[in-house]
Amino acid sequence: MSRDAILLVDALRDPATTRDLDAQGWTELLSMARTEQLVGTLAERLKSESVPSKVAEILAEAHINADYQRRSALWEADSARRALTGYEGKVVLLKGTAYVAAGLNAGGGRHIGDLDILVARKDLPEVEQGLLAAGWEWVKPDPYDDAYYRDHMHELPPLIHKERDRMIDVHHTILPLTARRRPDADGMLVEARQIGSGLYVLSNADMICHSAAHLFADGDLAGGLRNLWDIHCLLSEFSSPEFWAQLRERAARHQLSEPVERAVRLAHQLYGTEIPTDWAGWHRQDKWYVARLTARDGWGRSTRKFIRLIFYIRSHWLRMPPLMLAQHLWTKWRRN
Repeated sequence: MSRDAILLVDALRDPATTRDLDAQGWTELLSMARTEQLVGTLAERLKSESVPSKVAEILAEAHINADYQRRSALWEADSARRALTGYEGKVVLLKGTAYVAAGLNAGGGRHIGDLDILVARKDLPEVEQGLLAAGWEWVKPDPYDDAYYRDHMHELPPLIHKERDRMIDVHHTILPLTARRRPDADGMLVEARQIGSGLYVLSNADMICHSAAHLFADGDLAGGLRNLWDIHCLLSEFSSPEFWAQLRERAARHQLSEPVERAVRLAHQLYGTEIPTDWAGWHRQDKWYVARLTARDGWGRSTRKFIRLIFYIRSHWLRMPPLMLAQHLWTKWRRN
């Protein structure tokens, strides 16, 4: 088994490419999809295709699981809303829960894990107390980790509900406070739009900015194919001359022009997203991002270890200055 995850990319981009797969090809495709947490999305994309009976059973199970995750995500979002009934600020849903709550195409079959919300930083104490009173508790009780989150990160330490065992991440911005880029979180809250039951989602352009920041400015591209598929779906659904102009303006405002432009280019390159000609092109470094995104073999295992290491180092370099990074890693090493 030597194919990389371009096999999965092709299946998502054009489901007809799966028609000639043999048993080994299907095994590889499903292994990659599971590992990349895209098996539910693949099932959604292949629902009109004729597939082998064994594959159909696997995809049917993926459909059921994706629907369960969707309903669970919406329940958790509503639970958070009820816990914060007295809070007068905006509670903005992020990532997968936002997509399904807003009825966006990106939510189709999507894997959804933790609940992520965005609130104003000044309101964190009120939100924190509301959630604690409603049954959430700290996952990281360690004093160093708690202080590190509060002083340097873009979110509170993660919370988990003591009865439902479900996580919530409370964000006050979209990148760590130590990162070189400084998105305008207050501006995102101002532009957030209300959906049913009093919750909010980011504006269309800010939703792309957040997804691009999460993919290219805040990590080592783990889960990158799923996140890039989100961007493909969002761009395809939002596309209009007015949207593309607004996306440029918002990306610049959030200091995210480079990550957003790369996200648009790679969505076009890998998934065939239709984009304006002035957004198209190819940069020399893009090939390394493609190599990292598709570094998966037919067993679903990680490949291209050196490229993964480079992106891992890059992710920490983007998160904090070198001296602070060294101090943080030294402290964590001594405590483990």
